[in-house]
Amino acid sequence: MLSYVLKRLLLFIPTLLGVLLVTFLVIQFVPGGPVEQYLAEAKTAGRGGGGFESGGGSYRGNQGVDPKRLEQIKALYGFDKPPHERLFQMLGQFARFDLGKSFFQNKDVWTLILEKLPVSISLGLWTFFISYGVAVPLGVAKAVRAGTRFDLISTLIVLVGYAIPGFVLGVALLVVFGGQLQWFPLRGLTSANWDDLSWGARIIDYLWHIALPVTAMVLGSFAVTAMLTKNAFLEEIRKQYVLTARAKGLGERQVLWKHVFRNALIPIITGLPSAFIGAFFAGSLLIETLFSLDGLGLLGYESVIRRDYPVVLGTLYLFTLIGLVTKLISDLCYVWVDPRVKFD
Repeated sequence: MLSYVLKRLLLFIPTLLGVLLVTFLVIQFVPGGPVEQYLAEAKTAGRGGGGFESGGGSYRGNQGVDPKRLEQIKALYGFDKPPHERLFQMLGQFARFDLGKSFFQNKDVWTLILEKLPVSISLGLWTFFISYGVAVPLGVAKAVRAGTRFDLISTLIVLVGYAIPGFVLGVALLVVFGGQLQWFPLRGLTSANWDDLSWGARIIDYLWHIALPVTAMVLGSFAVTAMLTKNAFLEEIRKQYVLTARAKGLGERQVLWKHVFRNALIPIITGLPSAFIGAFFAGSLLIETLFSLDGLGLLGYESVIRRDYPVVLGTLYLFTLIGLVTKLISDLCYVWVDPRVKFD
């Protein structure tokens, strides 16, 4: 196992380099970078009259921005250096886990991630625990009662819920429960008077705000997990060792939970690390925008639109590294769950 883990860790290096290199090259050819945005802003302000003053430079009509000021802007964003130097500088920073500093928000990328992380954690963890806590028992019940009216009705409900996009359900929840009935707040993760509330009132206020966005996010993952659990249990129930256990006189409950349960949960458990880590970092842009939640999804979208390259590349590096580690943990879970799996 140690040899296998070391090989996988060494493969992280070319994978990270490949992802960062492709993204860096794409960035070089995408128009509308920070320097171009500055020029466009200066030109627009200059046409409005009076010129565009910034740090001692000005937009001078048809002559454009002062060349000295333009060189200062390029140096500020690091574009005074050739691309290969910027690439190696970026890789050196990432090797020290220095993700750089945002062009526009005057904050370190680490600081921005930590500021946005609580929102994504709140959405992701609730979605994770509700999805697995309800979907797995439901999938087991559907497998045991396969073909019955309960199985058919629950399958219909689950598939209908899966077919509704999360943001569409979110709009409906906002209109009905937030607008017409006014049972839930329309935006934010907490109320404005959060600091003045007691601990019990804070918990209630937080749950009150998080109810609608979590409901909108749960539906898709809930359906996938329930159906996957059902199919895995059905496959195991039909195998020979289950018939043998029943022939020995074991009770149905003992056969199900002692023999079938562990084998049937292999595809579920091996996906747990990815789902759990994804709960921290997989921000939902549409849900966050819809409910005015400032999380990682909104941060990633705004950084791409504004060409905030340190945030784009820094978060990409961090999330890619976390994804690789999570994939390795998922593969190791195969051996923990099923000793028959061998690394060689």
